[in-house]
Amino acid sequence: MEKYGEYERVFNHFDSNGDGKICPVELRRCIESMGGDMTAEEAEAAVVLMDSDGDGLLCSEDFVRTVEAAGEEEKASDLRAAFKMYELEGSGCITPKSLRRMLSRLEQRKSVQDCKTMIARFDLNGDGVLNFDEFKVMMSC
Repeated sequence: MEKYGEYERVFNHFDSNGDGKICPVELRRCIESMGGDMTAEEAEAAVVLMDSDGDGLLCSEDFVRTVEAAGEEEKASDLRAAFKMYELEGSGCITPKSLRRMLSRLEQRKSVQDCKTMIARFDLNGDGVLNFDEFKVMMSC
């Protein structure tokens, strides 16, 4: 609920005329005030994409949904980058050896058997390695 209050405050800041909606001009102005760059055409396109009722304006629900989706996208991107750090062999999976190598870089000494045990806890399909979906499950714990 606290997060929703933060979103409301940001929405109200973007809604410079106080009508409860964000128009493309308000969106562009706020993006630029935060150091971003957005053309009038991009602002129009963004509003069309996010607008749920087709009135050409963003209500607070549209705004919250968009911000939350952007946060999820960023989180997925961060997870993908972390996965690639552990997946050192280019196989698309984290193997016990690649996990051991990465942990040793982090000054955490583990044997290959320790790494097999760690992987087994989240290895949902039993193939002895972690794919990206299994890694996401592990990171959510």
